Amino acid sequence: MRLKETLKVVSLPVLFASMCCLSPIILVLLGVSTVTFAASLTDVLYGQYKWVFRGFGLVLLAGSIVFYLRRQGVCTLDQAKRERNRIINLVVTTLIAGVLGYLFFLYVVVHYAGVWLRIWE
Repeated sequence: MRLKETLKVVSLPVLFASMCCLSPIILVLLGVSTVTFAASLTDVLYGQYKWVFRGFGLVLLAGSIVFYLRRQGVCTLDQAKRERNRIINLVVTTLIAGVLGYLFFLYVVVHYAGVWLRIWE
């Protein structure tokens, strides 16, 4: 699996897993919310519901792996048994890439965007 394919599989789940802190930034950038409301919304979403977003991201990652494997021609259990090593390598690779992508996106990109917008100071 190439890097470009890995990024395609991982990008949407990482985006949805980090929506707890990304959604207030989007609301401020669209002009729908004030910075004060976005800061309080971030406290609630990240403080109480971060595991819901992370779990949803994990479910989306599993779904994107299944979708990718289906497009690659692995549609039956017999085919999955024959290509067991490839599937295990794919799952491990995408899980590592997903966790690293989530950590980088949430704790670097989203954090500095929030600091730049003065949502969390």
